[in-house]
Amino acid sequence: MVTLDSSVPTDPGSGSPQPRRERTARVAVASGVGTIMEFYDFAIYGTATALVFNKIFFNVDDPWFGTFLGFATFAVGFVMAPIGAVIFGHFGDRIGRRKALTAAFLLMGGSTLAMGVLPDYQAIGIVAPIILIFLRMVHGISRGGEIGGAALLAAEHAPAHRRGLYGCFVTLGSPVGGILANLSFALVLLMPMEQVLAWGWRIPFLIGGVVLAIGVWTRSRVSETPDFVRSQQSAESSPRTFSVLRQNWRRVALAAGINVGQNCYAFLLFTFMLSFLTETDPGRGFDRSPVVFGSTLALACHAATVVLGSHLSDRLGRKPVIAFGMISSLVFAPILFWVTASGSLAACITVISIGFALTGFVYGPMLTTFAELFPITQRYSGIGIGFQMGAVLGGGLAPMIANRIVSATGSVIPVGVYAAVLMAISLCCLMVIRETAPAAAGRAFGQRLRG
Repeated sequence: MVTLDSSVPTDPGSGSPQPRRERTARVAVASGVGTIMEFYDFAIYGTATALVFNKIFFNVDDPWFGTFLGFATFAVGFVMAPIGAVIFGHFGDRIGRRKALTAAFLLMGGSTLAMGVLPDYQAIGIVAPIILIFLRMVHGISRGGEIGGAALLAAEHAPAHRRGLYGCFVTLGSPVGGILANLSFALVLLMPMEQVLAWGWRIPFLIGGVVLAIGVWTRSRVSETPDFVRSQQSAESSPRTFSVLRQNWRRVALAAGINVGQNCYAFLLFTFMLSFLTETDPGRGFDRSPVVFGSTLALACHAATVVLGSHLSDRLGRKPVIAFGMISSLVFAPILFWVTASGSLAACITVISIGFALTGFVYGPMLTTFAELFPITQRYSGIGIGFQMGAVLGGGLAPMIANRIVSATGSVIPVGVYAAVLMAISLCCLMVIRETAPAAAGRAFGQRLRG
């Protein structure tokens, strides 16, 4: 098993080690804040799809089917992400993590700004959703380059015994970016709905311009990772496109399988549930604003357990922590969707918060685990392709499939069975890989010797 090197990085252009506190702060800002900003860009599309796009770009007679069309374009971003992972992974393994990350971020921010100024269906007809789909494809390609590079920026700068905790700088990007996306729409929804549909929905997308500037600045403030610098000075310095798929395809497939359940669960709660709770037929018909604020609270629970799970993975091992999150999420899924079928808004928000909290134990240590599965010259590609393939099969298709399940059955309860099945698949994939946390792996090896 190939593991990461834990040597101390140096400042760019300097031979002296950075002070630990300064190094931690820079890595946290560069990997964490950049990922938060990028996920904000990605998440506002999902929120807009669930709340307003069925009236702006996909205005058909059946609002629930209009939501389905919006979810289909939401899925397009996930489908394109593995292509982005291949492209950016190749350059990230060849020319550096930081340069590839900056390019991905510029692409994401630019497409988000373009969405914010895109004329709607009433203005330019069918051309509007076509352009929107194209911009969503650009979103997906750029997202494919983000997650692997950000994970490596954190993990390859981290001391060996704290890689899991450093990894949460990146995984926190998902819930915190989602919180910012929800808050931006919650504030917009305080306006009359006529104004929201006319122009208010554009505000969160236009904020992407500020997001873009912050992200580029933070990424420019950190040095290239020491592992990558050393690989460039060794015989490993010539990675080839698709080499990870030829040499380590099993690990890529297992990484994808591990991510399927968590991604499905998370995007059912983050995106599909917004539409189900706010639509009137066959949804619950709750007011949009309290639902969005409740979803924000649930994401805060997710963020807390992402940090806790990441910290525990350094002490207990990656697999035990992730397995706990998977098993508890699997068991809880049918209960969660049974409550949302008929419970009060407070009950719905409570079970969604619990569901998000349980998946935090899965997601927190996940990217660090993936980083530890691949050799240096294949890490960017391996993490990106594995994660994004799982995201396509899990989160990308989940809201669309759930929409059709509810349309066919008239009930949201079977969606819980769907989520539980995918989480069970992820648990099986997790059981196949070896423990990657250095401390936990060392203890297991010592126990075998004593036995």
